[in-house]
Amino acid sequence: MALLDHFHPPLTPARRWESFHALWAAAIVERLNRSLLPPGYFAETQVHVGSGVEVDIASFESGGTGHSGDSGPGGGVQTATYVPPAAALTMPAVFPDEVEVRVFQDTAGATLVGAVELVSPRNKDRPEARRAFAAKCASYLQEGIGLVVVDVVTGRYANLHDELVRLLEQEERYRFPGEAMLYAVAYHPVRRNGAGDQIDIWPVPLAVGGPLPTLPLALRGGPIIPVDLDATYAEPRTKSRL
Repeated sequence: MALLDHFHPPLTPARRWESFHALWAAAIVERLNRSLLPPGYFAETQVHVGSGVEVDIASFESGGTGHSGDSGPGGGVQTATYVPPAAALTMPAVFPDEVEVRVFQDTAGATLVGAVELVSPRNKDRPEARRAFAAKCASYLQEGIGLVVVDVVTGRYANLHDELVRLLEQEERYRFPGEAMLYAVAYHPVRRNGAGDQIDIWPVPLAVGGPLPTLPLALRGGPIIPVDLDATYAEPRTKSRL
């Protein structure tokens, strides 16, 4: 199915990209859980647009009132509320948006083994946001977690794969071929005898009006499964009447 521009008229502002991305992530999860993941694996969505970090708790700022040994309203003993000392420094930070599919292996507790990232405009809009997104991807790859990144954000001219390559201090030849601003990339971190630690990369440029690819998602310690971006994109388009 042809890729639409979800960030410019006529779709914007009448149709919200956040809603579509959430539906797309859910469609990927449903397909993975229904027919692709073997027993012992499951997929979930993780969506935080704005920030997934909790808002500062007011009682931490104003100080707690509980004291160990005080009687509560029911006659019980209140537990003291810990009040940390004032921070020595407060550093600016960017916590990246998350529109993400996470794949877990549950044979010994839920262990993250693969992820599909749907890029948001905020992931691309500032240098610090791009670095934060790249750092998150790098942390996955360094833990051996297979990764697929899909960027259909128009109007933000940045390539987050190239940002990741720069963060990892790799050569120019590993950057995205050409000037692709819309793209999908799959990464397979692997340790090979005689070659050491490596990351296999499948970069695919995208274009509005063009199709979406099927990319491999390598599950850490498990199989490599296909992620059909075109089929999973078609489902939310139909449901959203786009």
